[in-house]
Amino acid sequence: MRYYFFLGYLLLSIQGKAAPRPFQRIITSPDGRLSVTVTVTDSTRYAVSYEGRLLVRPSAVAMTLAGGRSLAVGDEVRQSRVRTVRDSIVPEVVTKRRLIRDHFTELALDFRGNYALLVRVYDDGMAYRFRTSLADSLTILNETARFALVDDPTVYFPAVQKRADADRFHTSFEELYSIKPLSQVHDTTLAFSPVLVAGSGSVPRIVITESDLDDYPGMFLARDGQSLKGVFAPVPLAERMTTGGFPQLIVTRRADFIARTSGKRSFPWRVLVIGTDRTLPETDLIYRLAAPSRVSDVSWVRPGKCTDEWITDINLFNVPFRAGINTATYKYYVDFARRFGFDRILLDAGWSDYTDLFKINPDLNVPELVAYARSQGVRLSMWTLCSTLDRQLEPALKQFSDWGVDFIMTDFMDRDDQNMVRFYSRVAEACARHKIMIMFHGAYKSAGFERTWPNAITREGVLGSEYNIWSSKPTPEHDLLLPFIRMVAGPMDYEPGLLDNATKEQFRPIAGKVMSQGTRCHQLAMFVVYDSPIPIFSGNPSQAYLEPAFMEFLGSIPAAFDETTVLDAKLGDYLVTARRRGTDWYIGGLTDWTGRPMNLPLTFLGDGTFEATLCTDGPNADRNPVDYQLSTQTVRATDTLGLKLAPGGGFVVRIRRK
Repeated sequence: MRYYFFLGYLLLSIQGKAAPRPFQRIITSPDGRLSVTVTVTDSTRYAVSYEGRLLVRPSAVAMTLAGGRSLAVGDEVRQSRVRTVRDSIVPEVVTKRRLIRDHFTELALDFRGNYALLVRVYDDGMAYRFRTSLADSLTILNETARFALVDDPTVYFPAVQKRADADRFHTSFEELYSIKPLSQVHDTTLAFSPVLVAGSGSVPRIVITESDLDDYPGMFLARDGQSLKGVFAPVPLAERMTTGGFPQLIVTRRADFIARTSGKRSFPWRVLVIGTDRTLPETDLIYRLAAPSRVSDVSWVRPGKCTDEWITDINLFNVPFRAGINTATYKYYVDFARRFGFDRILLDAGWSDYTDLFKINPDLNVPELVAYARSQGVRLSMWTLCSTLDRQLEPALKQFSDWGVDFIMTDFMDRDDQNMVRFYSRVAEACARHKIMIMFHGAYKSAGFERTWPNAITREGVLGSEYNIWSSKPTPEHDLLLPFIRMVAGPMDYEPGLLDNATKEQFRPIAGKVMSQGTRCHQLAMFVVYDSPIPIFSGNPSQAYLEPAFMEFLGSIPAAFDETTVLDAKLGDYLVTARRRGTDWYIGGLTDWTGRPMNLPLTFLGDGTFEATLCTDGPNADRNPVDYQLSTQTVRATDTLGLKLAPGGGFVVRIRRK
């Protein structure tokens, strides 16, 4: 191989072409299992192997600039450096674990043209990025990001469904995963990342995504032969505002370049998260790669559970008032939150005019509601339309702050071109100045944004509970794909907790009387299994009041944890996650439409005796998925809990030291 490598270089030299001096270097992960080979000739390529088995064939990386220049093409490596890091990250806001192990090997290639390529190898993946040190601003025509896969692997591909009123780069980032061999993916199909690649046999899974996305468009993926390639939305040049219920900006004309940005900067990491079914849902790799916090004081950023009324359409019962967007209804939600241990309630779309945050619904007395919520120790949170928030940003945030609102949602961005990515940073920075947390809906995955802006505590970018209103898409199978794919890229707002639960045959999408597929315990387990530091309960409080023991148990589940570990998992089939908060453990399990027994060894417990409270599928949950059982028993670390999950089932076990 080396003979042909240098022979090619010699022939180019004889022919008089200015071939760069060839370079090749192999770096390995701290545990020695993962290796990345970086080769520079007339182009720059990387290849990835796991325990000596090729996972990714040599794949090109490059960046094409205006003026005909290309980074990592035809340039010579001036200097290379390898460093090993054995460090830990203490998160600014603890949500998943208190201490994050940060061990990697990094290769830095300094090229002649005042730029560098950084390549890192971790035990759970690899990543690369460009870094430039150029005096002028850059206009980037395109970026080459290739992932040349081995054989014909199965890909889990969230394909963009093109809107009739917009180009293919407009999407809410909420789609089902198409599961098929790479060769069967049409080359015109565009998917948003992350995308999962599953090879044959014992080959690890690969999740392709990105981290530290800032002032640059997000990465879509498309098939190109036996490879996946990055595709990037060009910069918008003209936009129009739509009409209708939720007006938003639609791009009508785009430039012939994807970004215009500073010449001195680091670009987003292109990431391959590599692991098993057990390790993918617990990885922190995207967080580790992201830029550290830009907020100096985050003491006011507080994870906590929230309620939302939009999915159930405020269809309350057993109440002495007319339910709707009015003061009495939201006082009812405040009382509910206080009764069952929720930190805040969300006033979703309709509390104000969508296009004017100061034109408040006349049925709502906000000062009265603010005073009442404060007296009950409950916070208010507000929904906003992103175009309205952007236009009224500073006065709106001041008003929210005066009301004591510490958390807002903004919605309907539905893009990740450079202009929209800048919007996220601009809004997160403004919210941080006002000490307000924010969640983005109609949003791309977080890509480590929650590390850089800890007040941007969670986001959507997932096909979740709301789809039960109008479709049958959120199946237990779909629920069992999310932790292995979407959640790898960061926290996700699924909004579980629906209390009307149905079998596959019973389910119907009914607005105002929304049900979920799978059991009650399946919905409950999402509060443990899914990463989201502000989990939102989407069930109907009037139903919840009829089952106080169940709701007290749900309300006892924390929103953030000191330790997280996956005990058992199989992609698309089942997942068992254990999380610790202080000395208490919370174990959640989900299954697909296949009912299954599960044995849960308690070896992670320390010495002594513990009280375990179990919420499990009831004996009739296969016919009536609302059925569940609450029980308590004494356990030790030597015990194993035998559990039986119904089709579409789940469980939660809370363990406290006696």
